[in-house]
Amino acid sequence: MKRTKKERQRLLTETIEDNPFVTDEQLASQFGVSVQTIRLDRMELSIPELRERIKGVAAQNYENEVKSLPLDEVIGEIIDIELDQRALSIFDVKEEHVFQRNGIARGHHLFAQANSLAVAVINDELALTVKSNVVFVKPVKAGDRVITKATVRGKNSEKNRTYIEVVSTVNNETVFKGEFEMYHTKGSGDNHEASN
Repeated sequence: MKRTKKERQRLLTETIEDNPFVTDEQLASQFGVSVQTIRLDRMELSIPELRERIKGVAAQNYENEVKSLPLDEVIGEIIDIELDQRALSIFDVKEEHVFQRNGIARGHHLFAQANSLAVAVINDELALTVKSNVVFVKPVKAGDRVITKATVRGKNSEKNRTYIEVVSTVNNETVFKGEFEMYHTKGSGDNHEASN
């Protein structure tokens, strides 16, 4: 069924309000129109592009929450965070993030997204990675959107340690997994040595 422009724009506005992180490509597919049509609709409706919407949501919600590092030092964009519990970020892989020869993303970008999210979720001024155990499950390519979730799995307050599991996905498929042991200054014990 073909919708009128007015109807499509009304539904487009509702869809973006429900999910600010939906891409123009996903919207084009949902409404059966070209990406260009979606962009024109957004311009007419003064709806910013995805990156600006993400920054807006992040600035509104998380500027005062993240204590361990400035938001602009997080690799990727934080889209949800509950300190000492969980955090979520997205990272759009561009040409500059991949090897020229095969178009596969360089591993340090995926690690940096995961590691900075593990730091950001800690409710402390200082959070450092003590050690990590990571697995690169599947290659990631330019154009992929990596969604990374960090979940706090345990704490040792005597040693000032927090244990965090991080999983990165592209199109709901796991591409990276990691376990991070984080040191931070807050804790019930006085042992501040970064011993393993």
